[in-house]
Amino acid sequence: MNVISGVKDFFGLDIGTSAIRLVQLKGSGPVKALAKYALVPVEQKLVLSDAKADQQKVSQIIKDLVSKSGVTTRNVAVGLPSNRIFTTVVDIERLSGSELGKTIRYQADTLIPTPLDESKVDWALLGDSPVDTNKLEVLLSSVPNEYIEQKLDLLEGIGLNVIAFEPDALAISRALIGNGQTTPQMVLDMGILATDIVIAVNGGPRLTRSIPTGSDAILKAASQNLNVDEKQAEQFVNKFGLSKDKLEGQIYKSIIGVVDTLVAEIEKSIKFYSTRYPNAPLDRIIVTGAASTLPEFPLYLANKFGVNIEIGNAWRNISFPENRQNDLMAVSNHFGVAAGLAERVG
Repeated sequence: MNVISGVKDFFGLDIGTSAIRLVQLKGSGPVKALAKYALVPVEQKLVLSDAKADQQKVSQIIKDLVSKSGVTTRNVAVGLPSNRIFTTVVDIERLSGSELGKTIRYQADTLIPTPLDESKVDWALLGDSPVDTNKLEVLLSSVPNEYIEQKLDLLEGIGLNVIAFEPDALAISRALIGNGQTTPQMVLDMGILATDIVIAVNGGPRLTRSIPTGSDAILKAASQNLNVDEKQAEQFVNKFGLSKDKLEGQIYKSIIGVVDTLVAEIEKSIKFYSTRYPNAPLDRIIVTGAASTLPEFPLYLANKFGVNIEIGNAWRNISFPENRQNDLMAVSNHFGVAAGLAERVG
């Protein structure tokens, strides 16, 4: 969702529920170099609150982060969280450019959950429809105008120039899927409150979902079932995860119910995708966020679905000095969205 087109010098900004992150790249060509990256923790209640006082605190946190990071531009591309945006794939008749746009807006009016005149609608042509050769496949996204205006006010109020808003699903797919990858791949990003699923073909999302189960639900299950406080539960979960042979499998038993609820939703997503794309089976699952750090979870997914599991690397399409590799890989699972935003073209 471009606000201003053609701007080359900008940074990506990910306003998450637990942290705010930014990435700026430099150079040109298919692989740009890392210029700046930064992260600051933030209280969930501040980011999730619509109260003016809380939003002002968030804007000050962003202002301080931008200042301390040393980014060299005020232009910014901003991520849109999956729980705030509606995304779907539709089949459209093959039409000329202007007619195609009109038809998509007409269909959007019947599909999006908010009134068309109160929404920002964007679309991207994916290619031929897999179910009807006479039609095109289109990725349709919408977000309430009120949310966009709120973010514009917040960011412009601290001197930033918003050049684009983009769904987190598109940004993280761009970052974690290698340039030139054509096989169907799932990106599984577990946050604190939700887990986002993206299945992409040729790098373009064909299915996006946000499941309201994240690491917080896993920690609460461990806390309740082990009868320990959440801080101790977090230590246990982060150390032992789904290991059955540690502490007599107590941690595994305490969290497997929540994990299996999440895995069942992942399975539903794969089945839904496979129904529409029977000739393009899923090749791999790329895990990031808490999904990449929960011990034994990647192996659990591999055994469940019989596909390759890859730990996401936010920097895979970005160049950087070799002596920074260890530091960057240590924080990679936090920067998928911000890096993907920084890599966007247009």
